[in-house]
Amino acid sequence: MAQPAFEDVVEDFEFLEDWEDRYRMVIEMGKAMEPLPEALRVPATKVEGCASQVWLHPQIEGGVFHFYGDSDAMIVRGLIAVLRRLYDGLPVSDVPKVNARDELGRLGLNDHLSAQRSNGLRAMIERIRSEALAAC
Repeated sequence: MAQPAFEDVVEDFEFLEDWEDRYRMVIEMGKAMEPLPEALRVPATKVEGCASQVWLHPQIEGGVFHFYGDSDAMIVRGLIAVLRRLYDGLPVSDVPKVNARDELGRLGLNDHLSAQRSNGLRAMIERIRSEALAAC
């Protein structure tokens, strides 16, 4: 059920054999994102459970889920970009149905992130899911 944009990431990861190149790609994805406006970097958008500073701002328009995010850590900002490709543009009712662990597993992220980053990624996914469930 992954978005076409996420499938593109999967294809790119399959092409890159070296994890250093994959990390660089994730970082570049994060650099390409628009920064979250300072006005949205507030306690209500901050994600608890992340070692770095992380903010997620969901928006539901016409039943479609969108979210914006930012982090003070480049790799985490890149992970936000990956999550945007996984979730952004889905009908809000489909967001909780996405098996993020399996989808991200296709990228090999489960095996190549530190414990802290894995915990932070789980916290971001839980925030996304809870925001979508609250909107349903």
